[in-house]
Amino acid sequence: MDMKEKLQQIAESARQSIEKAQSPEKLNDARLMFLGKKGELTQILKSMKDVSPEDRPKVGQLVNDARSHIEKMLEESRKKLEAAALEEKMKREVIDVTLPAKKAKLGHRHPNTIALEEVERIFVGMGYEVVEGPEVEYADYNFTKLNIPEDHPARDEQDTFFINDSILLRSQTSPVQARVMEQGKLPIRMIAPGRVFRSDEVDATHSPSFHQIEGLVIDKNITFADLKGTLQEFAKELFGPETKTKFRPHHFPFTEPSAEVDVSCFKCGGKGCRFCKGSGWIEILGCGTVHPNVLRMCGIDPEEYTGFAFGVGLERIALLKYEIDDMRLLYENDIRFLKQF
Repeated sequence: MDMKEKLQQIAESARQSIEKAQSPEKLNDARLMFLGKKGELTQILKSMKDVSPEDRPKVGQLVNDARSHIEKMLEESRKKLEAAALEEKMKREVIDVTLPAKKAKLGHRHPNTIALEEVERIFVGMGYEVVEGPEVEYADYNFTKLNIPEDHPARDEQDTFFINDSILLRSQTSPVQARVMEQGKLPIRMIAPGRVFRSDEVDATHSPSFHQIEGLVIDKNITFADLKGTLQEFAKELFGPETKTKFRPHHFPFTEPSAEVDVSCFKCGGKGCRFCKGSGWIEILGCGTVHPNVLRMCGIDPEEYTGFAFGVGLERIALLKYEIDDMRLLYENDIRFLKQF
């Protein structure tokens, strides 16, 4: 049998094996049988040394043609098998394009976050910087440096979460102000937002964990008039340009004089309604000029520098701004409630 006939027989045998292959695994077996290292066509190539030099080019061409023919049949069979497998898969995995799509359940910014960003925008626009501090604080910063001595009622364990005698969960963000004042970089214009902790029972208006935003200004010749003008501008930006403010005398250990601040009801314009309980006014924050003792304990000369401070509950702003009547709703994280804002 000459070489040409032998190669034709190999090609025919390969065709039959490829046609019988009904899976990718069987097709690979056929490829190895004819084109693998020990395949029939590879054996022909290894016997080329026995072919006379003048016949080698012709025989080599015949072998290459046979290889190309077998490879072509393998490729065509592979495509047919893949197409059949895909068609079978499509039959099993039927998709009804008329069904409604699954909606992606996205979260929503929390009312507290929206309110905080609004307050930060207002004060940053007035030249303030936003400063944060530790939630686990020393009693020295939380009380002593704020003119609250050891026998003050605010230090009672019934009001404050003490970890030991000198470390506690901060009950206000004022310790951040004390830390900034200690650095001695004057003047200071800052707000300190953050989470605080007090031993309160959970109800519609109280929580053991809530958020405060406290502000501080320290500079030369700062007076109560600067405080009043700042808070009036803040109230107008937050609640509307027609908002009015009212200052009532109050007592805070770290400011003197001190005041509570009311704003005219932004629902009724001060006429009296259910929202403001008929008074026309809504209490929003406490404030005052910084007590000289606080300045001294933080290394600032009260004869040269004065300042003012204020503090507002973030939840209170959110409750007022969005007319929410129960503080607990803010902490339940019900998407049906949150997405309203």
